[in-house]
Amino acid sequence: MVEPMDNSTRPGPAKVRGVYEHPKGSGVWWICYFENGRRHREKVGARQLAISAYAKRKIDIREHKFFPEQIRPVYLRFEELAADALEYCRQYHVTAGHGRDLRQMNTLLRWFKGHVATTITPQDIERKLAALSDAGRKPATLNRYRSMLSLIFSLGMRNGKVKANPAREVRRRTENNERVRHLDEEEEQALRAVIQARFPDREAELDLALQTGMRRGEQYQLRWQDANLASGIITIPRSKHGGVRHIPINSTARAVLEGLRSRTGSQLYVCPGPQQNRESTNSRWFEKAVRTAGVEDFRWHDLRHTFASRLAMAGVNLRAIQELLGHKSVAMTQRYTHLSDSHLRQAIEQITTPPMPASEQPKIAANVLQFRASGTRTK
Repeated sequence: MVEPMDNSTRPGPAKVRGVYEHPKGSGVWWICYFENGRRHREKVGARQLAISAYAKRKIDIREHKFFPEQIRPVYLRFEELAADALEYCRQYHVTAGHGRDLRQMNTLLRWFKGHVATTITPQDIERKLAALSDAGRKPATLNRYRSMLSLIFSLGMRNGKVKANPAREVRRRTENNERVRHLDEEEEQALRAVIQARFPDREAELDLALQTGMRRGEQYQLRWQDANLASGIITIPRSKHGGVRHIPINSTARAVLEGLRSRTGSQLYVCPGPQQNRESTNSRWFEKAVRTAGVEDFRWHDLRHTFASRLAMAGVNLRAIQELLGHKSVAMTQRYTHLSDSHLRQAIEQITTPPMPASEQPKIAANVLQFRASGTRTK
């Protein structure tokens, strides 16, 4: 009977001069070599890549092509750059945005995990984005993935780990940012009826969105310490663009907040719900209500469009709407201009003439014929 081999006694890979694993059993291999009596150590990654890197360094030293100050980790894996970028996003992106960063990063790691970062080409990225497009993803989504890849390589360049950013050579897709979907009166009545019947505790959240124009993440991350009823100001400590934003509280919003305050008591957040995954958890009721009400092509973000559209239709100037929405430039707000063009309608009306009564038309025609026959001209 043959005894099963004990894995603990199985011999490891043959030792290669200048190549070693650290820590033991981690699968991460380093190289160590000397140049003019000075020792150099570099973290590489996979064992075979480390062997190749060691051989290349020795050749460069022998041919006097080795310059220590220009050393970059040529065999750096994509996931190491991705980890740096994810830490950057955690520090500098808003909480709700970081959740999207994680989802995007997981997709990118499925694409390129295990690849040497410097071997990823613009063509590789184009192929992946084209596959997403074929699967029905919109141009805006493709651009978000391109931007995340560009951030990963830009940080790598800044940190001296790579020399180039292949995502920069990938063209951006043309986006349709002009979509402005807002609730009309009938749709709002239908939606409210469903919410009152099936989700009565949620109507205050609908009103808060319609009266403040907050993004979904901003509303569900809003804490009572940032909703100052005394001063009548809501403070968004960290908006989408990273800055602080202030939103005045109108009378309807004040009544909504006072009602929520009486319900939530000492709860940290203004809108009730779980402490974790607040944005996704709190959006489910809304999606169900929209489907039940039969309101087509309508998302939570369209409540923000409704807020801005109603301001525009009430004659509020674009600069004020820009500030209330927190847009970085007025160009983003100009999508609502077609809703505030009452002054243009009045201007074009100045050149219109009332229709001529039917009884007067034969008289005018007779006068014209007489004028032509006499050959008389007015001075």
